Amino acid sequence: MNPLFDVLVDRTSSDSSKWHRLADQVLPFGVADMDFKSPEPVIRALRERVDHGVYGYPTDPVALREVLVARLAERYGWQVAPDAIMFIPGCIPGLAMACRTLPNGHSVVVQPPVYGPFFYLPGGAGLQCLRSPLGRTADGRYYQDPERLEHDIQEDTCAFMLCSPHNPVGRVWTREELGAVAEVCLRHNLIILSDDIHCELVYEGYRHTPIATLSPEVEARTVTLMAPSKTFNIAGLHCAFAIIPNKDLRDDMMHSGAWATMGSNILGYAAALAAYRDSNGWLAELMAYLGENRDLVTTYVREQMPGISVVPSEGTYLAWLDCSGTGIEGKLSRFFYDNAKMVVGGGEGYGAEGHFVRLNYGCPRPMLEEGLRRMAAALQGDGMA
Repeated sequence: MNPLFDVLVDRTSSDSSKWHRLADQVLPFGVADMDFKSPEPVIRALRERVDHGVYGYPTDPVALREVLVARLAERYGWQVAPDAIMFIPGCIPGLAMACRTLPNGHSVVVQPPVYGPFFYLPGGAGLQCLRSPLGRTADGRYYQDPERLEHDIQEDTCAFMLCSPHNPVGRVWTREELGAVAEVCLRHNLIILSDDIHCELVYEGYRHTPIATLSPEVEARTVTLMAPSKTFNIAGLHCAFAIIPNKDLRDDMMHSGAWATMGSNILGYAAALAAYRDSNGWLAELMAYLGENRDLVTTYVREQMPGISVVPSEGTYLAWLDCSGTGIEGKLSRFFYDNAKMVVGGGEGYGAEGHFVRLNYGCPRPMLEEGLRRMAAALQGDGMA
């Protein structure tokens, strides 16, 4: 037992989008936030800030900016000037802001399967969305396919949207893979918009490489988005940051009107500072626990769920389950809701070809074990309906 993570906190009355208005006995494994309490230093920092009693407009969070500069250098060897960091409400708003800086009517290339907002963010900025699927081996492992990417780029393509580490397939791209993709982008003069929100949720044996760190040329064409939200389970506080070393790109973001939605809030800043400065021990324990959950999912699927396959994730707390061998027709998310009383993410929402579901295993192990048991029972025709 790990008292930090084994106990399920009741979230049913906490305005949680994950747990809101669930039918009786339904378990949620869809929305990508964890069911663990945030680190104690974060809770303490929030309590102290709330106790102050005045919540006016915040100033620039200088201490947080300094901590981020040091963290980027320590973790990735990335020397970033403090003014290269722009605070934003979230990584998806950051991508939306960046899209607004691109030439109207041009195209942006994305790589399905991928997090759903990638498909509609370009359209919201008057851009076309081009799909260039990830490669996939016979055993189900996804990989970067630079030849396919180059083939799918069109004359009016102005940007490439990267998910790194990848949601939903769980890949942590190697330096070599990223280098091949970056070469394509440089040849075609593309801006790289890299969503690195899961960058600290990487398992032993793997290493996250921000694509901007590959070379000065790549860095100059890259907007990198990061946040403490997934790592420390504080998504509801809306604090993220964009790293844009190229001053011209930063100015473009500001001139696009992004300034109207820039920044976070005083509670978000307080939580982020406590997370990054004081919660590394908690993060180490979290990754050990999530690694055990990942291994449980992998073993259970392979031993108890005929027709489903999974490649163990290298990062994130998401399992991407290939259910093509089950023979189930229609939406898999509906099947598991009706027969297992559980919510999972249907693969169609990620642009997947075939039958897939995304399972969030960032939860107490007893809850995960019950969810896996229900899935297996549903596949065997012994569901809860």
